[in-house]
Amino acid sequence: MNKRTQKSNAKSSTFFGGAAILAASIAVVKVIGALYKIPLGRILGDVGFGHFNNAYAIYNLLLMVSTAGLPVAMSKTISEANALNRRNQVSRVFHVALVTFIILGSISSLIMFLFAQPLANLQGDSLAAPAVRVMALSCFFVCTMSAYRGYAQGHSDMVPTAVSQVLEAMTKLIVGLFLAWYLLRLGFGSEFSAAGAIAGVTASGLVSLVYLMIRFRRKNSAQGLAKTDDRPESAKHILKVLASIAIPITLSSSVVPITTYLDTVQVQNLLQSALGYSEELAVSLYGCYQKAITIYNLPSAFMVSLTACIVPAVSAALTKKDKIGAGKIAESALRVGALLALPAGVGLAVLSGPIIQMLYPETNQEIASHCLMVLGIASAFVCMMLLCNAILQANGRAALPIWFIAIGSATKLIVNFILVQMPSVGIKGAPVGTLVCFMLVSVMELIAIKRVTPHPPKYLRVFVKPVLAAAIMGAAARAAYGILAGHLGNTMSVAGGIVVGAIVYAILVLVLRIVSKDDLSLMPKGDKIAKLLHIK
Repeated sequence: MNKRTQKSNAKSSTFFGGAAILAASIAVVKVIGALYKIPLGRILGDVGFGHFNNAYAIYNLLLMVSTAGLPVAMSKTISEANALNRRNQVSRVFHVALVTFIILGSISSLIMFLFAQPLANLQGDSLAAPAVRVMALSCFFVCTMSAYRGYAQGHSDMVPTAVSQVLEAMTKLIVGLFLAWYLLRLGFGSEFSAAGAIAGVTASGLVSLVYLMIRFRRKNSAQGLAKTDDRPESAKHILKVLASIAIPITLSSSVVPITTYLDTVQVQNLLQSALGYSEELAVSLYGCYQKAITIYNLPSAFMVSLTACIVPAVSAALTKKDKIGAGKIAESALRVGALLALPAGVGLAVLSGPIIQMLYPETNQEIASHCLMVLGIASAFVCMMLLCNAILQANGRAALPIWFIAIGSATKLIVNFILVQMPSVGIKGAPVGTLVCFMLVSVMELIAIKRVTPHPPKYLRVFVKPVLAAAIMGAAARAAYGILAGHLGNTMSVAGGIVVGAIVYAILVLVLRIVSKDDLSLMPKGDKIAKLLHIK
């Protein structure tokens, strides 16, 4: 094996290893996030949880605008300079990006702090202002840490990003939950308890930033790299290059947070203006909806490792001119995704009421369980959308998902506007808008894959058996819960329903031969799973 081949293999190994590290960390972060938000919803109650999520929507919007594209642009520019051994250029790019991030973070923080009350009022939740102010500094911390993450990723080192994300999630969990509980115990109102929970987010940003700065300093001082005589480009030129890469990415990435923010503004204001609800009641109902959203977000965590593998696998096949192989990988990915997403979505839908009662016994059961029932089905479409995005990106059609998501988001806001102001529907219309949005996006992307890929998947072969198995599983899980509920408590009955559903589904997967060895090879430890289950 020659040196060039060895170098290529090393790069490939680094890439796949980095993708695996990031995928694993994102999955861990999502699980920790659920462990944070589920008890937080119980501590804060519906109104406090509404305040919390209203502040978070503003934060997400400003953060996405500030950081969505620049870390990618920075890592790409640094990677190119590093490949040419232009260390002075690498250093200049990092410092230009760091200064830019500090400026953007400072502006975002000032906007949140100085305009906290008007921003909260705009959402129809005037009492969210303390939480917005407390979160303001978090924008500065996260923007600054993005420079260090981009630098590490530019050197194909995903460990700092992964570790910092987990540190962030753990700090938020510990500090946020403690402060929310402690402030309530001291007798403060829900708005100040929500601000305490938000303080955990700000603390997590500080801890993560400190870790990244220490690691950056230690690694760069320990490397002892020899100086090079390359002449770096001017700061102005570097900034133009970074902007040319970052702006399109930022525009595309901002669609979802903009829609989320508009959703918070639209829903709560419609409840007050069209239905005559008080501000407190509107925020309380929105808090119920957000509790269902917390659970609905969980299934997509299982797609992270799968989507991380799709792009390089399909790209590698296309590079080798193996269009048939690329098509088979895409089909396997969709089948495995359906195999995981459908039972999760159906399970959330059929057990929505019992799950809400188990996790949030003090919330409005009718509202939250209805929201989760609709969002459970929506979660399956979200998972399919993520897989379709990866397949289109791997086939060089990255722009298509952006347009599809924009169309879906606009549709969601229209559905919200029609349904939420109907007295018989109200807040229950918001999850319907989410379902319509992601169902529409998934269908458009599946049609696009059929038309633009050389050897598109056979959709009947992909979906028919998993849909049948998931439907039977859902019926079995609900029946098991109904039988057990007459003898056991709700929590044990939910657990029993899930276990029965899982057993029935596993049997159906094997009996119907839904999955093949090639399908499982896309999953972590898939070959071992296939061998254990005697799948050929």
